[in-house]
Order: sequence, then structure tokens, then C-alpha cells
Amino acid sequence: MRALLASAPGAAGVANEDFAAATDTAAVLLDGATTPPGYDTGCAHGVAWFARTLGALMLAASSDPAAGSLTDCLRRSISQVRELHGGTCDLSHPGTPTATVVAIRATGENLEHLVLADSSLVLTTAGGETEVITDRRLDEAVGGLRAALARVPREDPRRAAAVREHVTAIERLRNAPGGFWVAAPDPAVAEHALTGARPLATLRSALLLSDGVTRLADKFGLATFAELAVDASRDGPSSLIRRVRAAEMSDPHGSRWRRGKISDDATAVYCDELQSPA
Repeated sequence: MRALLASAPGAAGVANEDFAAATDTAAVLLDGATTPPGYDTGCAHGVAWFARTLGALMLAASSDPAAGSLTDCLRRSISQVRELHGGTCDLSHPGTPTATVVAIRATGENLEHLVLADSSLVLTTAGGETEVITDRRLDEAVGGLRAALARVPREDPRRAAAVREHVTAIERLRNAPGGFWVAAPDPAVAEHALTGARPLATLRSALLLSDGVTRLADKFGLATFAELAVDASRDGPSSLIRRVRAAEMSDPHGSRWRRGKISDDATAVYCDELQSPA
């Protein structure tokens, strides 16, 4: 498997809370959930540490043929991250660091996948058809909350109180029945990931995207997911980040496209040559 990767922080001088990496048989992408300024997480390490530590462990497990299913790999990786906190953090804190997860693995004749929370996997078949795999439970659970917050202008004095209410409401829905599921210190969340497999012989490519890139399609409406896959295959995944940055710069105040972050961390991993040569 060949993998091309590009990632950029949402702003200069700010930690990139996305993480992505690949081997010849597996690729992972994680998007850490940003903590609003002034909010505690109970963790001494931070969101970027959580995303890259969990991501590195997940990649190692996914690349091991004896590691079990991708669900097993995620469960084990989360358990290892719990141990690495070393007892210095309150892992029961409602604001504890979390991250989305997308993982693929080529095993035998299949490409296995795992998707948890709102990062996306775009599969392109040998015939050029596109399948988008996204966990929509987050959007379904918090879409109304996001819309309500978006109606309060950033310069409005009521904005700070609205953000506090928004964060508290999301914490109640996170990793709870009727809410949404995301990678967190509890290994049991791995059971809620979307998983599946497709025959390698039927696939041309796999494209892993954080929501900082998918906003081109699902928020800005400037491209389809199929077009994102074509652009990545032709010009590399960095071309997608250039496109999203240009769009964000054209709307610096979020008046055309209402969004929580004017510019978000953006990561894309394009994988092709999925079958090993005979």
C-alpha cells in the first residue's frame, strides 16, 4: 500500500491536534477535540498528546497481523493510553481529551476499516464509484446545539454564556446512549465504532479525512467527496488543504459559512496501490 499524507494546524503557532500515520498495510487518522479556552480537562498532557499517543499505538496494533480486529486494536490502544497517563490525570473528568478515529488495514484479500465520530473515509472503487463512510451520530446528537450557538454572533456579549451551555450539553451526550461516541479513556467505546471490510480487488483508493478537510464538501459545498478523492489522487492530499485554506480565507468572519472554528486543523491521507504485488 502506498500512502501520501498532509496535515496542517488551523493557525500558526497553535498545536495541531490531528494525527495521521501509515505503514505498508495500515493507516490511521485521529482528530482531537479542541478544548475551548478557559476550560479544564483534568489531564496534564493535553488533546494533541492524546491524539498522537493513541494514534501511534493504534497504528502499531493495526499493522500487527496477530492483533485481532480493528475494534480489538482500538480497545487495546485506549487501555495503553490510560496506563500512560500514569495516575496524574482525572480520566473521569467530563472534559477529558477525546479524538475521532479512522483506520484502515489491508489483510489477505480485504481492506478493513474502522470509523468513530466525525472524521471520514472515502473509498473509490476500481470503476470510479465513491463510497463515503462517516459516523453521523455526532451530527445527529449535537446538530441542533451547534445551530443554536451559531445564531449567537461572536461579538455578542452573550456568546461566552452560550459557549458554556453548549460545552455542558455536549459533555452530557458524549459516550452516552442516545448521544455520540468518540475515543476517550474508556476502552469500551471501541465497541461503538463503525467497522466493515471491502475486497481489495474492487478498490482503487482510500482517502482518510479529518473534518477540517471534509468541510469543503459537507459544510462549504465547494466539492463532492468524489472530487476530493480525484484531487488527492492527481495533486496529492496537500492540494485539499490548500483548497480549504483558500475557502476559509475568503470568509474570515464566518458570515458565509457559519462554523465553530474559522480555520480548523486539516489532515488527509491518500492510499492507493492497496494490493501487494504478486
